[in-house]
Amino acid sequence: MTHASRFEVSTCGNAHVIDITEQVNRVIGESGIREGISVVFAVGSTAGITTTEAEPGLLNHDLKAFFERIAPEDMYYKHEETWHDDNGHAHVRASALGPSLAVPLVDGRMTLGTWQQIVLMDFDTRPRRRDIVVQIVGE
Repeated sequence: MTHASRFEVSTCGNAHVIDITEQVNRVIGESGIREGISVVFAVGSTAGITTTEAEPGLLNHDLKAFFERIAPEDMYYKHEETWHDDNGHAHVRASALGPSLAVPLVDGRMTLGTWQQIVLMDFDTRPRRRDIVVQIVGE
């Protein structure tokens, strides 16, 4: 059996991190699927999905600082010549993080650790409405 659903999240951009675990849990509950796998996917090329402990130090500083070190915002990006925009770093960061996450379902619940939440990171240079797709396959 499969089940798919979407929800939207408003972001501030600029490496904004949002805990979306509860929205994903809601979709899983609606699916009725007890055993299987859930895939969480961020639509767009300047945002990504991962897991982390959703605590303020990580969400508001550490993750942003990490991505600033590996793809600095003020560096030259050839992408910006193509579209005459300012978000080359956002595309590189999102590509490094990845747009999706697969989480096994056991007994109707995601197999996340005690301090593990699913988060969306929006790297774009402006606020956005992000479309998140959750697809569940199982029985």
